[in-house]
Amino acid sequence: MGKDDDQIGVVAALVRSTFLVNAVYAESGREHGLTSQQGQLLCVLMAQPYGMGELGAMLGLAKSSLTGLVNRTERNGLVRREPDPRDSRAVRVALTAEGGSLAEEFYAETCRRVEQLTAGLRAPERDTLAGLLGRVVLDNKVPAVFLEPDEGASADRSR
Repeated sequence: MGKDDDQIGVVAALVRSTFLVNAVYAESGREHGLTSQQGQLLCVLMAQPYGMGELGAMLGLAKSSLTGLVNRTERNGLVRREPDPRDSRAVRVALTAEGGSLAEEFYAETCRRVEQLTAGLRAPERDTLAGLLGRVVLDNKVPAVFLEPDEGASADRSR
């Protein structure tokens, strides 16, 4: 490839790391009876209910794709639509009790598996990786689609 066998460039590293994380979502999802997109939706909703427009922006989905995702997840009893208190014409999507429980299980398993991806790194290397990736995420204003593991454990899911 032109570089040392154990080094790849930043573009390839970032793109290939997305494949790793997507594979984790897919594997965790299969074990919990979810698609990876349903798992992502549940993880986003762990923080709070969101309007459809907000969810579309956070998940990067077109309106029709998001509607289908929410419809399928709602039919499975994992989310519900509720009136938006700020706009009587709009709805917010929230976790049901069953969805909250499944979200917690899926989230914990996904966190464990993502953490394992860095098992070969020493603690200072992991801190450096987190700092650099965190800057990339913040500089590009990526929405908070996944809570920090300690936030996920304490997020209020009693909706």
